[in-house]
Amino acid sequence: MKDPHRLLGATLVSCALAATGAGAVPAYAMENELWISAPYETVLPGADANGDARARTLAVQVSRDVADGSLPAGQLTVDVSQIASFARVSWPANCAPESEVEAVCAVPEMPAGTDSVPAATFELRALPGADVSASGYVRYSATAGEATSHPGETRVGVGNGPDLGLSQADHQRDLRPGSRTSVRATLSNSGNRTAERTLLWLNASYGLRFTERHANCEYREHETGTSALCVLDEAVAPGQQYTLTTGLGVGRKAMYERFDHSVHPYSDEALAEMRGEWTWSRGTGPELDPLPVATAGATVTDPDIDPQDNYGTVILDALNTADLKLTGSRVSGGAGETVTARVTVHNRGPAWVASLGVGASVATVRFRAPEGTTAVNLPEERCWSLPEEPEGAADTTHFCRTPIHLHDKASYTFEIPLRIDRVVRGARTTVETLNDDPELSIRKFDPNLRNNKAEIVVNR
Repeated sequence: MKDPHRLLGATLVSCALAATGAGAVPAYAMENELWISAPYETVLPGADANGDARARTLAVQVSRDVADGSLPAGQLTVDVSQIASFARVSWPANCAPESEVEAVCAVPEMPAGTDSVPAATFELRALPGADVSASGYVRYSATAGEATSHPGETRVGVGNGPDLGLSQADHQRDLRPGSRTSVRATLSNSGNRTAERTLLWLNASYGLRFTERHANCEYREHETGTSALCVLDEAVAPGQQYTLTTGLGVGRKAMYERFDHSVHPYSDEALAEMRGEWTWSRGTGPELDPLPVATAGATVTDPDIDPQDNYGTVILDALNTADLKLTGSRVSGGAGETVTARVTVHNRGPAWVASLGVGASVATVRFRAPEGTTAVNLPEERCWSLPEEPEGAADTTHFCRTPIHLHDKASYTFEIPLRIDRVVRGARTTVETLNDDPELSIRKFDPNLRNNKAEIVVNR
């Protein structure tokens, strides 16, 4: 399915620190992997109409995977030589400039039990007249005791245009089915051009509903919820902020829910791309933004210069349960034949179950082939076996997983081909769900685990 919004993820540049040394090894030199984390890239807005350029902040951290022992205080070296021709740096108090293009920043020690520390947070601004085609890298390296890092980097560019962003709204827990709530976020423009109109994309998962169907929005129902496309006619100038509030009903089937929203400068092309080939229905309620409609054709032509903050996700969990139930099957056949057993996961509700954040399966079932049979040709996209070798061994355990969502009163069936190597009358095996998956624990939402087992019976 085509993604309805373009999003550049805020990824981290990470560099391993290798501990070295001879003789007695101090605590900080133990074989722990250490990392430098910094934004993958940033775009500096050029000067606005008043000749001022807005700052961008780069925050750099040092972290480690294992927090055993301690890491002494160290230093971070920041090299800005590649961007010096088009950007100006403002160093924080813990950074001492070594030259016009390099600074050394004091990094605090990392005591035992601490897995990360802030290394430096500094500002960049585009110089007057900076070329929008200019780009370069800020490079980092670090030392701590005898440990050193490989260089990390952040790509920096310059752009003219609006830079719309959404603040991160708070996650919501323990909502009651049948209640109402709302998600409030701040729409801002940190670029150097005005966005004359804004294209807002919203998505409420299946257990939620929009309490209003606004006249300046169009809506589409899909398997996992409802999406909306809204055109906001309020011009957003550089530095301006507006509050966006979306009312949501928490349905009787709600449990693990998710709300997504993103903003983009409006253009006819962007709207057409987000509509895709789907069918949308316009709302009839009050407009989401009741301000007067802008003059026809008054659309911004500049793209958003840095889309990394255009998108937000809010998790909304409701107090609800879903009773999963397994059913098995009976099959018969002669030696040498392959028969198909079926195992079905039923969701008896009342809630639907979805892992829309992590993407974990609703249920993973575990089984061994009944005596005298071998499980063959299990679908690789859904199933796996342990141990992998030798294939068909009596101690091989098979696992199969459902999709990441299962509606209330819906079911999902696994087809399990069994080759009958020898006929064993009444051979049977137990199929059961794994109830303690840390990504999506069935035990936390299923009130009746007794019916989470079933049998496959062969030649009874």
